[in-house]
Amino acid sequence: MEEWSASEASLFEEALEKYGKDFNDIRQDFLPWKSLTSIIEYYYMWKTTDRYIQQKRLKAAEAESKLKQVYIPTYNKPNPSQISSNNGKPGAMNGAVGAPHQTQNSLIGRACESCYITQSHQWYSWGPPNMQCRLCAPCWIYWKKYGGLKMPTLTNEDRFSPNQTTEGIPVRNTGSPKSAVKTRQSFFLHTTYLTKLARQVCRNTLQLKRAARRPFALINCAAIRAEYADRHCEFIGNPLKIKSTRKSLSCIIGYLEIHPAMKPNIIKSTPSLQSSMSKRLLAPPGHSSLSILGKRNYSHHHNGLD
Repeated sequence: MEEWSASEASLFEEALEKYGKDFNDIRQDFLPWKSLTSIIEYYYMWKTTDRYIQQKRLKAAEAESKLKQVYIPTYNKPNPSQISSNNGKPGAMNGAVGAPHQTQNSLIGRACESCYITQSHQWYSWGPPNMQCRLCAPCWIYWKKYGGLKMPTLTNEDRFSPNQTTEGIPVRNTGSPKSAVKTRQSFFLHTTYLTKLARQVCRNTLQLKRAARRPFALINCAAIRAEYADRHCEFIGNPLKIKSTRKSLSCIIGYLEIHPAMKPNIIKSTPSLQSSMSKRLLAPPGHSSLSILGKRNYSHHHNGLD
C-alpha cells in the first residue's frame, strides 16, 4: 500500500466530508496525483482506525443536539352539518352527498327541534333535507352523545298513536336515556265476587294448579259457566273462605306480653348405677381380657404331662 503523508490524509478527510464516497471527484479536485486504486485502498484502511470511529461519534452527537422542529399547520375540518360556519359558507344537510345547500336565511325563525329555542350561537342541520330541521349547539352535542333528543318532537302519527300515556307523554323509544326511563301506565286486575266463587264451585273443572303449569293451554269457559249455573245454589249460603288478615306487630307484642311463653324444664338425665352400662363400666377387668402376649403365672404353664 502506498504511503500517505499527514497533509494528504487531511485532504482526504476534507474531500470525503464534501463528496462522500465519490472517489472520482475526490481524486479530481483534491488528490490528482493519487491513483483511484490507492484512494480506495486508503479509504477502507481509514475506516478501521480510531479516528474514523471518533468522527462518527461526533457526528452522531451533533445530529442529536440539533433542534428538530416540525411545523403542523392548524387544520380544522368543517362540520358538514353546520348551517353556517365562521366564513359564511353553508354546510350540507347531515353530510349528505349531493344534498342542496341551505343558508341561514332559509331557517330564520325556526326553533330547535329539541328544546324549542330560537337563539343559539351555532345551528346544526338535523333530519332529512326536505324537512329543514335544525338543532342548537347544546342539543346537537346531546344528540351526538346519546342518539336522541332531550324533548322529542311529535309527528302526526305519534299524536294519534295509542303508545302514549294519559298525560300525553309519548312512550316511544327515541334513543334518549331519559325517554327510556319513562314507565308505562300500570294496571290492576280486580277479581269480582263471582269469579272467586267460581274458583271454589268449579274447582275440579278448572284445575288451577295444572293450568298454572300450562299457561298457554285454553280453558273451556262454557263448561265452567254451565257447571257454575248448576252448582252455585249449593254455595250461596256458605261464605267464601277468605284468608285471615295478617295482624300488626303491635298486636303480636301485646299478646306475647299478656301470654308469655313457658320455658320447659329440661333436666339432663344421668345413667343409673343399676343400669347394665354402668355395671359394665364399673366392673374390674377379668383375666380373659388379657392378650396372648400378656404375662401368665407359672400355674398356667403346662409341661405336657397332664
